Amino acid sequence: MTEKARPSRLQRELSAAIMELIRSERLAPGTRLAEVALAERLQVSRTPVRAALKLLASRKLVRAGARRGYFVADTAPVPHKAPPRLSPDDTDRLFLAIARDRRAGRLADEVSERDLMQRYDATRPVVQRVLTRLAEVAAVQRKPGHGWRFQPIIADAQARDESYRYRILIEPAGLLEPGFRLDPAWTADMRRRHQEMLAMPWSDTASIALYEMNAAFHEGLAAASGNRYLLVAVQQQNRLRRFGNYDWTFGHQRVIVNCREHLAILDQLEAGQHEAAAALLRRHLEGAAKLKRRSKAT
Repeated sequence: MTEKARPSRLQRELSAAIMELIRSERLAPGTRLAEVALAERLQVSRTPVRAALKLLASRKLVRAGARRGYFVADTAPVPHKAPPRLSPDDTDRLFLAIARDRRAGRLADEVSERDLMQRYDATRPVVQRVLTRLAEVAAVQRKPGHGWRFQPIIADAQARDESYRYRILIEPAGLLEPGFRLDPAWTADMRRRHQEMLAMPWSDTASIALYEMNAAFHEGLAAASGNRYLLVAVQQQNRLRRFGNYDWTFGHQRVIVNCREHLAILDQLEAGQHEAAAALLRRHLEGAAKLKRRSKAT
C-alpha cells in the first residue's frame, strides 16, 4: 500500500488563506472560487492555488464542480465576526509601526523575523502574529526557505493621484454593469461593520480596522459588479494602498463622514438607484483624493 503524499507547506498555507478569505468575506455557499482571482489575491501562480483547492475539496471544505472549478461548500464555516477590539495591544502597535516605517521607506523590501524582533524590541510570537495578519491581506509573502518579502506599495504623490484617477474611472462604472447584484448577507455585514466603526472610541490602532473595512467595502462592490477583471483591479489597488492607509491622520470626524458616505451608497443600491449610487461613489473617491492631496501639501 502506498502512503498518501502529505500536503506541502505551501498547500497548507494557501489552503488556510483561502478559508480565511471565505470567512472574512462571508462568501455564500455555492460561490465560485475563481483560480485567477485567488492567485492574484494571494500573489502566487494558479498551479499552487489549484492544488490548495483540491486539498480543501478532499476535506470537504470546498466542493468541486461537476464540470470544472471549485465552489464554497454548504458546510464551509462562516463564524460571526467579533467587533473590533477597543484597546490596542502589542500586535496592533507593531502592526502600525511596521506600516509607518514601510510607507516612509525605512524598511527594506525583504526582512526576517529576527530583523523585526530587534528593530521593534518585540517578541517572536508578536512578530509572527503580525506577519501572519499581513500575509492574510497579501501585504507580505513568505520567501522560499527563509524570510519575508513586502509587496509593492504606492509611495509617492504622483502615483497616489494616478491611483485615485484610475479608481474614479473604474469603480463607479462597476455599479452600472449589467450583471451587478448585491449579496444581501454581504450588505448586512457591511452595515454592521460601519455602525460598529461609528460607535467605537477612536484610537491610532483603529485605523487598521478602518482600512480593512474600507477595502472590503470597495472590493465587495467590485465583486457585485459580476466583472472579474474589475474585481482583480480593485483588489490590486487595495494591496498597493494598504500600508499608505493604515496610519489614518484625518481625525475621527472624517471617519464618520467616510462611513456615512459608504452607507449612503448602499442605500441607493438597495433602492435600485444605480446611477445615483455611482455618482455618490465618484464623489466619495474625489473627496478622498482631495483630502490626500491637502494632507501632503501641508
